[in-house]
Amino acid sequence: MAGRGPIVGLIVAMAALPSAASTQAPEVFESTQSANLPTAAMIRGGLWMFEISHRFLPPISDGVDAFWGLDGPVNNRLGLAYAPSDRVMIGVLRSNFDGNVEFNLKGQLLSGSVGEWRYQIGAMGGIGFNFNALETADVENNESQFYGQAIANVRWRDVALGVVPTGFRNPRIEDSDPVNTFAVGLHGQYYAMRSLSVLAEWNMSVESVDYPYDAVSAGLEIRTRGHAFKLVLSNQVRMNPTQFLVGTPSDYGADQLRIGFNITRVLSF
Repeated sequence: MAGRGPIVGLIVAMAALPSAASTQAPEVFESTQSANLPTAAMIRGGLWMFEISHRFLPPISDGVDAFWGLDGPVNNRLGLAYAPSDRVMIGVLRSNFDGNVEFNLKGQLLSGSVGEWRYQIGAMGGIGFNFNALETADVENNESQFYGQAIANVRWRDVALGVVPTGFRNPRIEDSDPVNTFAVGLHGQYYAMRSLSVLAEWNMSVESVDYPYDAVSAGLEIRTRGHAFKLVLSNQVRMNPTQFLVGTPSDYGADQLRIGFNITRVLSF
């Protein structure tokens, strides 16, 4: 991404999308996100979605003394999204890590089926601000970051797969000169039964200073009426896209895994 221009164009294009027809194919993924990566799934037009997510900072290898990490502290994320139509969602996210606040927009561009295969194509873009970043010679408290994503999802019977290539502007706010980078996210989900599924994701980012490892997560999703609850293990404790996409300082060893959860609730007013 070269800067704001492509993201503005993406947002304008998605905002112009019509509502989905009543004959629209069922969603490929039943949730709007995996552990961190977005899916092309949407909520119905006119509804809201509230999110609260945690990543516990102590690793599970700390054992009983830290209650396997659950004693905290935690990175916390709150989110609120609104769907003006069946194919568009507008959202805001706030993480306590660096006081990161993000404004985003997601659109479902295409959906259909071929035989037993279902597919959906979407796009997402966002801008993030880091209001609590520590002052250095190169970091300003409100330095901004931008990203744009394509979202491709397919499903065969009970198995859903997703690919999320991402263009990213200014991945390291610690650097004085913003750069452009690229990441590719892969994720999948097996729907073992109506309310329980198994998920995994891998975000392949460009190796960088302080963040040399890709973010990997796996876990369970439990769905109830109106709620989606995800319990995950991950080597990544940051959740907002402009922070998650850059990578993580933690490797893939069992001593680096942390517990986390995502809860989303669909609301009607």
